[in-house]
Amino acid sequence: MRIAIVSPYDYFYPGGVGEHVRGLSAALRDHGHEVIVLAPSNVATSGVATPGYVRMGRSVPVPGNGSLAHIGLSVSLGRRVDELLDTACFDVIHYHEPLLPTVPLTVLRRHHGANVGTFHAYAGRSLGYQYGRRFLSRYFRRLHSCIAVSVPACDHVRRYFPGDYHVIPNGVDTTRFAPSRPPHQGLRRSGMFTLLFVGRLDKRKGLETLLAAYEMLRTVRSDVRLVLVGDGPKGAACRRHVTRRHIPDVDFRGFVDAAMLPGYYTGADIFCAPATGQESFGIVLLEAMASGVPVVASAIAGFSEIIGNGREGLLLPPGDAAAWSRALAALLDDPARRRRMRAAGVAAAQRYAWQRVTEEILEVYEEARLRERRGLVAACLPALYGCPAGEHPVAGQV
Repeated sequence: MRIAIVSPYDYFYPGGVGEHVRGLSAALRDHGHEVIVLAPSNVATSGVATPGYVRMGRSVPVPGNGSLAHIGLSVSLGRRVDELLDTACFDVIHYHEPLLPTVPLTVLRRHHGANVGTFHAYAGRSLGYQYGRRFLSRYFRRLHSCIAVSVPACDHVRRYFPGDYHVIPNGVDTTRFAPSRPPHQGLRRSGMFTLLFVGRLDKRKGLETLLAAYEMLRTVRSDVRLVLVGDGPKGAACRRHVTRRHIPDVDFRGFVDAAMLPGYYTGADIFCAPATGQESFGIVLLEAMASGVPVVASAIAGFSEIIGNGREGLLLPPGDAAAWSRALAALLDDPARRRRMRAAGVAAAQRYAWQRVTEEILEVYEEARLRERRGLVAACLPALYGCPAGEHPVAGQV
């Protein structure tokens, strides 16, 4: 098939959706399909350096859901999208967060073919969906098939846009992230345990909890260090906090090259994910599990679907630094338990291998193509057995 994948987020800015899009597009190509990715970026030469990527304007940081999203807000994409759709006939266009401005909405409005939407977000409430539902429903009715990356994500979007959804999780490259990958040079220190955090340094990721727990841990033992990979709006404040409190052996690495990331996981003894909530999934959890690293994570909806408490890792109360400190100390002192968690994590990660996930997504593509030919959309299907004839929405009615 000829497939276009559309994302509202900056293609080269680190984030879960971007990682999903890159992984899925590579897996689809491995299956023999032709794939292009349409997404904004602030890297002007990215289209030359990245085959299969088409730059759709610039991105700007927009606050939302406890984080900063770098999304494209160009209002002048229409002509470029029209030219692209006129010259390339796509069997399927797959939109990630299809109801976000501006790239997905622009393409979705103009494409007269099979449309698939994947919803990633999870939150207690979405003001954008709530107040924009009437406007966005017209676009939602252009989606022939819908995917949510987890049950919490499905419950969240279905509250505003009822319809037929498939729950298909994020994937992980189990060849790239594997226990056999050599640790990053200099990450391991003799006689020291390494705790690892990977993610944006923003409020939603809960780094304050991890720093407080680590500070408590260092008051009772000196054989542990903390390595932080990533940056973000809370980065400067966290660095000042560490300096002001004289917390030892905290290593801020900032953003690291994607090729180096697997070595950070295999160089760690425990992976920490202290997010406060509003996480629909947790790709970093899969990367750690596939790399054979025990996971200590917050007991929130998106993480609890991946981690079995006491099996692949530990699930702890978000924001409870004392509980985190005690749990980390106990796990560091129990090498047999860490070995069991490593083995369980590697085995569990195979369920999320891109090969398997991509096959499920391809089935949805075929479903969408069939529905498009029959004039059916995902919005109408829950009501097919109860609605009066003639009241079902039809694809393209915008």
